Amino acid sequence: MKRILIKAVAFLFFCNSLLAINFSTVKAADYWPGSVGVTAESAIIMEQETGTILYSKNIDEEHFPASITKIMTALLVLENCDLDETVVFSADAVYGTELGSSSIARDVSEEMTVEQTLYGMMLESANECAYALGEHVAGDIPSFVDMMNAKAKELGCTHTHFNNTNGLPDDEHYTSAHDMALIARAAYSIPKFAEIVGTKNYTIPPTNKHADPTPLNNHHQMLHYYKTNKYIYDYCLGGKTGYTVVAGATLVTYAKKDGMTLICVVMKDNTTDQYLDTTNLFEYCFDNFSTYKVADFASISEDDTNVTGILSENSELIQVDKSGLIVIPKTASVLDVSAEVIPYSDESNSSVIGQLRYTYAGRNVGFANLLFTNAKTGSYPFDNLPVEKGGSGKQYIQVNYPKIGLIILIIAALVALILFIKSKSSDILLYKHRYESRHAKPSKKGMVIIRNNGRRRKRRK
Repeated sequence: MKRILIKAVAFLFFCNSLLAINFSTVKAADYWPGSVGVTAESAIIMEQETGTILYSKNIDEEHFPASITKIMTALLVLENCDLDETVVFSADAVYGTELGSSSIARDVSEEMTVEQTLYGMMLESANECAYALGEHVAGDIPSFVDMMNAKAKELGCTHTHFNNTNGLPDDEHYTSAHDMALIARAAYSIPKFAEIVGTKNYTIPPTNKHADPTPLNNHHQMLHYYKTNKYIYDYCLGGKTGYTVVAGATLVTYAKKDGMTLICVVMKDNTTDQYLDTTNLFEYCFDNFSTYKVADFASISEDDTNVTGILSENSELIQVDKSGLIVIPKTASVLDVSAEVIPYSDESNSSVIGQLRYTYAGRNVGFANLLFTNAKTGSYPFDNLPVEKGGSGKQYIQVNYPKIGLIILIIAALVALILFIKSKSSDILLYKHRYESRHAKPSKKGMVIIRNNGRRRKRRK
């Protein structure tokens, strides 16, 4: 069956490449919204689930990221540590960062959990926390920086090189809006990261060096009114701020509305304009784009060759992943998108055997995985029956083994019952005779009634 399935999918890839010709040419009527201006030198809006880029401005230009660097630091920490591990602050962590930069005033040999240190780094942008976390994960900062750059390459970043964990100015420390969006998307897929960046305030309990609790506040002004409520955005899920003189204002923000989650990155912006730019970009994209579930308009069947190609007689063994999405302008229809089936595998899900990828107006707009269902589908015991006789009309036999087994068990039980009754037939007849004899009423036939002194009595003739 596996060999047959592989051949069927291979055939699908070939046929789909032929069938997709009519859909691959971008029509002149295709329209992609983009008429919104920002003051930031670089900006991007990316949809979280699909990675679709909805808006772009100089997204491959290299800039200093400042403290949005800490998103990568947090990503690596969460991938490599348990939250209850103990972080010990070294002298380098405490004194090795720029004097006067963001800090929560930790002391040498102070101990906090990984979770507490992450909150300190992401909410208050504490540079010593970023330094201590890098040392905790890799043993030293150069080794952690190597991990950062390797991860950036793994995520597809092409204009990024990190040289520290916190984003303090360094000529060898830069990234682009596009690369930062890729990093932010990967980080947000980790639930704990989403929880931390969406937290408005947090308290670190007393430590071995601080007798009093340490209160923390999220500095992202679209989420928390800690500094001002002027930029509060109702749909904001959190994010990370950044600023240095050479980097200008940098900002990563997550927002969700009408079931669509967006990531916005602005770089080299003016102070406070980063919030206005981000809000304007969110509003524009929420107003002009919609998401659609691929499973609602695409299916794997012989009758749907325009989208999926031909999967031979094994199409019922393949399903479209229900979590698959596309994002297109509201002026477009799902009928306007082009589909391509490609070989694809997922190490975390062995049932993934391919992927439907969609494009519109020359852009990638989403995808859905193709899943091997292992024959666990609603089917008939013998699926070669015509539709009018209760079958599916398939021109082959598909055996549903659990259902056939159940039928065999029922038949065996009936046969066993019949044989048992037959073997006990004489005993059953004898029991019936005795029962009828014991409960039979005396017959009145041949009896007459005579009277004697006004009383009745019975006499036999």
